[in-house]
Amino acid sequence: MECQSIIMNHTVPPSLEDLETLAVGLLQGMPEELLQHCEGLVILIEEIVDETVQGDLNLDDPFDLLALYKNGKEISPGIERKVANDDDVLVLYRRSLLDMWCETEEDLQSVLRQIIIEELGRYFEFSDDDMQDIADQHYQGVL
Repeated sequence: MECQSIIMNHTVPPSLEDLETLAVGLLQGMPEELLQHCEGLVILIEEIVDETVQGDLNLDDPFDLLALYKNGKEISPGIERKVANDDDVLVLYRRSLLDMWCETEEDLQSVLRQIIIEELGRYFEFSDDDMQDIADQHYQGVL
């Protein structure tokens, strides 16, 4: 897969496509201990959490969710089929990400990298220390 590079113009919020390009590039550069769980993972950028997901997860505010890992076996969060019918998908929610980016005033790539590591790490039951080690490793790799 060819990795595209984009230059972020911080006077205009990044589009869905910009975020997807950035997320795919970040995922490809993750440390192996995380990548081994991500074969065939699809990254999907959605504008905001839909009402179904908001209801399934009992969210009061759709902006509370930054990302959601969906196993190809899941019918809805916590309910799985015996056989995967779909790809595993990491959904990133653009509006929530942009809010966090503005609130933290950190580099967008750093914010997105940390969100990806935390969502995948939680799903695959990495410890907080393991996720921090992965974040530190990945940060070193992008310097």
